[in-house]
Amino acid sequence: MIPAHFVRLLRAAARHRAGLVWGIVCVACANVVQLSQPLVLRRAIDDLYGGVTAEKLGRYALIVLGIAVLAGLFRFGMRHWVIGISRQLEFDLRNEFFAHLQRQPLEWFHRRRTGELMSIATNDMAAVRMMLGPGVMYTVNTLTVGVLSLTFMLAISPRLTLLSLLPLPLVSASVWWFGDRIHRRFERVQQRMAELSAQVQENLAGVRVVRAFGAEPREAMRFDALSEDYRRGHLELIRVSGVFQPSLAFWSGVGALLAIWIGGREVISGHITLGQFVAFTVYLGMLNWPMVALGWVINIFQRGSASFQRITGLLEEEPAITSAPGARRPSEPARGGLEFRDLTFQYPGSPGPVLSSVSFRVPAGSTVAIVGRTGSGKSTLLALLPRLFDPPAGTVFVDGHDVRALDLAWLRAQMASVPQDPFLFSITVAANIAYGVEREDAGVVARAAQIAHLHDDIAGFPEGYRTFVGERGITLSGGQKQRTAIARAVLRDAPILLLDDCLSNVDTQTEEAILEGLRGEMRRRTTLLVSHRVSTVREADLILVLDQGHIVERGRHAELLALGGHYAALHRAQQLEDEIAAS
Repeated sequence: MIPAHFVRLLRAAARHRAGLVWGIVCVACANVVQLSQPLVLRRAIDDLYGGVTAEKLGRYALIVLGIAVLAGLFRFGMRHWVIGISRQLEFDLRNEFFAHLQRQPLEWFHRRRTGELMSIATNDMAAVRMMLGPGVMYTVNTLTVGVLSLTFMLAISPRLTLLSLLPLPLVSASVWWFGDRIHRRFERVQQRMAELSAQVQENLAGVRVVRAFGAEPREAMRFDALSEDYRRGHLELIRVSGVFQPSLAFWSGVGALLAIWIGGREVISGHITLGQFVAFTVYLGMLNWPMVALGWVINIFQRGSASFQRITGLLEEEPAITSAPGARRPSEPARGGLEFRDLTFQYPGSPGPVLSSVSFRVPAGSTVAIVGRTGSGKSTLLALLPRLFDPPAGTVFVDGHDVRALDLAWLRAQMASVPQDPFLFSITVAANIAYGVEREDAGVVARAAQIAHLHDDIAGFPEGYRTFVGERGITLSGGQKQRTAIARAVLRDAPILLLDDCLSNVDTQTEEAILEGLRGEMRRRTTLLVSHRVSTVREADLILVLDQGHIVERGRHAELLALGGHYAALHRAQQLEDEIAAS
């Protein structure tokens, strides 16, 4: 039975079958032309005994030159087609891999290390390209040269050919024995490379934490241990490969020794001519390369197969969150009416539900604020709306439609989100604000920045809106990153706005200025606002208080203060904090 990953590989190659056929034809033709050269040498040498002339020598020289030129043209064609197509297949596979990553839900990435995925996207892709390009090209080359050389050698002397090929069974045994060990060692090397890449990625991403805790020596020791493990694994692979190649060359040399010893005796006894003997040794020399190349090709295929299995293993993991068959895709934007109906949600592997029996309605265009202690389920509630995590069926609705029955792309297009920990890309400030819209308009970007109270800060940057931020926005303060994310959400102009504690890194005065700018936007949209600060939520149409996944209080600011419960206690605690900070 053909392995599933090999079937996928054949399907990918089938899309370029015309080019592959032309490339293989060029490989075969190049070898056929090249293998005609010993025949010319044979005739030239035998002609030495029949009275050679300058005219004959010139003719033989022109024929050899023509063979070289023609073989060169065919070799150019084989590299153009086969190597070019291997690059195209790598391009297609890498795009498929990246698109597959984009479709995976957040929970999937919690189980995967970024460095491992990066290793697959680079090292494994390169190994697959080598298998599909040089691997295929030299396989066809080896087979063509091997078959034709043996045919010509048998035509010259079957006895001499059989004696020269006595070491061949030992070559086959070496290929079988070494090939399996190379495959297993390469799999281990790739796994160690993935672990090493993950370690580097985590250290670069967490460089501030490493510096803050003075953990550089410890991290250097961890990297050294992983690097040493990778080095040892690679040395094991090199040792096996290093014995494999010379062993094939050795048995080829034994064959050549037999050919010279026995072939010389055949010439002396008159069974073959000197020209035939020279042609035979040239063919045997040509056959040596395929025997040596066979080991290299098998090495490439073992590495490529191990890498493609790793890639295929990821590609076969279907996204857990997708659009249902026949999912509804309205032609108009959402009005923004939301409803949570007896929602109970539990993360996979967690001991209990994060949200329990949560029910409330949000009329289109209104603002609902959600407050509560850390871990009460506020962020989870917002993540369920765009199906970053999948809610149970019949519990979360947009405009009366179950979110699980709506087209996923349409659903997420109706929402603009500002996460608690905003992520910025290593691009300009303007491009970060305009992320998620089709066109970057300078005036619209500036207006969004003004609403987020960020315009004055940007004006002080060296290149204004064209200033590049560092990786993850490291050159900006926490408050500036949050305000950039707010401006991004404002610019998206989606009918539903999700604000997840997005003002936690700004002072009270800046918060009030941002809220003042956002109120006009919030009146045009349905807004869910999560915050720990009472000052942020007091103007909301409805305030929900979550505790341990349950809604324990609901109402407007004044109503909740009058209850004297959780919300009132939170209000008093924050008033006390403000008084202490002001004193």
